[in-house]
Amino acid sequence: MPKPKLEYLHGFTKTEQDRLYRQARFLEPYVFGDIELKGAQNLLEIGCGVGAQTEILLERFPHLHITGIDLSKAQLKRARQHLSKALKDSRLELIEASASKMPFESNSFDAAFSTWLLEHVQEPIKILSEARRVLKAGGIIYLHEVLNATLYLHPYSPATLKYWFEFNDHQWNIKGDPFVGAKLGNYLQSAGFQNIETWTVPYHFDNRSSKKRSEFFEVWTHLLLSGAPNLIKAKKVSNRLVDQMKAELNLLKETSDSVFFYTSIRARAQAF
Repeated sequence: MPKPKLEYLHGFTKTEQDRLYRQARFLEPYVFGDIELKGAQNLLEIGCGVGAQTEILLERFPHLHITGIDLSKAQLKRARQHLSKALKDSRLELIEASASKMPFESNSFDAAFSTWLLEHVQEPIKILSEARRVLKAGGIIYLHEVLNATLYLHPYSPATLKYWFEFNDHQWNIKGDPFVGAKLGNYLQSAGFQNIETWTVPYHFDNRSSKKRSEFFEVWTHLLLSGAPNLIKAKKVSNRLVDQMKAELNLLKETSDSVFFYTSIRARAQAF
């Protein structure tokens, strides 16, 4: 059976992989703030990529053995290099596998974790159904996902908003979902999970938090630019629009009354 085709908006370059490590550290308080895994021993990370979130899981939960799966050879190669000590210490296993058909027996894991994955996949319910299958009864899954419709910037930045529309439209066209966060409750329920909870995670920065606001504009600039090569290749944006967007974001970073607002979604559910 052929493996699913990988279409990843951000690409698999070393520059992009390095960005993922920086982004994971920057967003760590927002992604991991309320995660509780005291009772778990074996955790499955679905879509571990380069191991950016894996590294944080290993640090925050030193009692865990983590199994990470991903479909990308390039991402797993980098993860193995980055997390060589955890692999050597037998705290971690990394496996090339499809999240929609996992190579594990049912009832294998105490917990599961996935972040920024479902925005990139074609069959989120199938993946979540597989996660439920391999979790033990009562096992917890944590998800954290995008909701790209929530972005608001002040002052008004038309080039950035035009680019953002094309960014999301291209992700939709390659069978991803930049709005998947709002649907996590429905998807978890359809996959057979129970005790489902969802939370909005706001990122709202104005004059009261100017340093953090500037940092978020910097991180967001790198996020948007990471998609530029593929968007240009797909003729969704022009080099001129990319330059206009960069100029606007640089201005937002320096403007005294600028505002950054975005919301992601966290979900928690149990398998039975």
